[in-house]
Amino acid sequence: MKRIVYILFLLAQAMLGQQNKVSLVVLGTVQDGGSPHIGCQKDCCAPLWDAPDPTRKVVALGVIDHEHGKTFLFEATPNLPEQLKLLKAAAGTERETPDGIFLTHAHIGHYTGLQFLGREALGAKNVAVYAMPKMSSFLAQNGPWSQLVALHNIALQDLNDQQPIQLTNNIKVTPFLVPHRDEFSETVGYLIEGPNQKVLFIPDINKWSKWKSDIREEIKKVDYAFLDASFFDGEEINNRDISEIPHPFVIESMALFKDLPTAEKEKVYFIHLNHTNPLLDPESEASKQVLSQGFHIARFKQAIGL
Repeated sequence: MKRIVYILFLLAQAMLGQQNKVSLVVLGTVQDGGSPHIGCQKDCCAPLWDAPDPTRKVVALGVIDHEHGKTFLFEATPNLPEQLKLLKAAAGTERETPDGIFLTHAHIGHYTGLQFLGREALGAKNVAVYAMPKMSSFLAQNGPWSQLVALHNIALQDLNDQQPIQLTNNIKVTPFLVPHRDEFSETVGYLIEGPNQKVLFIPDINKWSKWKSDIREEIKKVDYAFLDASFFDGEEINNRDISEIPHPFVIESMALFKDLPTAEKEKVYFIHLNHTNPLLDPESEASKQVLSQGFHIARFKQAIGL
């Protein structure tokens, strides 16, 4: 059955590539700790220890320029080996590494996959890693990441706030700073532009009110918005201090977006789901509630043309 699903995915990607110069594929939707989550024996995780769900990969996007045969990965997660294999298959290329990796920040689900590019694993050669100044310094000055730089497994590429990078004549990427827990680096979201459509990618952010931009206005400027949905509501937090993990709850985001026109709501795809988040289950009441209000939930292997 898994092989049939995989073949269908490849066929869909081939058709998408024929119809579009650029496509985007969702390579993961889960929060940093994955699902099942270390130490969790709740109902959301207990069955998964014996029967893992292969669709539960940590949040990442792949972007493919079919015209030029180039691929780009957004986030280097602990699931990087599987995600690179999927990106390679979706692009129909023979290369094991992408033409560039874009990092949002220095939390474990978003950069630690770089370790697989080192001498203990792939031993890659000069994979372009795009990062903001503090993120680049963190990688260059702290082991084991500094070894990746010293051995030329990766080649750091500078990013700057609001400064676009033209990757090919079909793809442009612009990083922008967002408020988050910046212990070791800045945190950014990305505007990803193809020939025909634009994507907003903000997997991690503090409450929307903490951002200098109005997320509702930013949604209006794009065609798709993949937004932080770590927690559905406050019940998932239990006894944890919300100030330590001040993500916007999904119910808060939906309330904020409730007056948007239907066409704007349909752009929203909730992503970066904590292991406790009921949106991981497509059949949950929470998932049905989100869909009934006109929003979407990002799903593994979802693909769109840009």
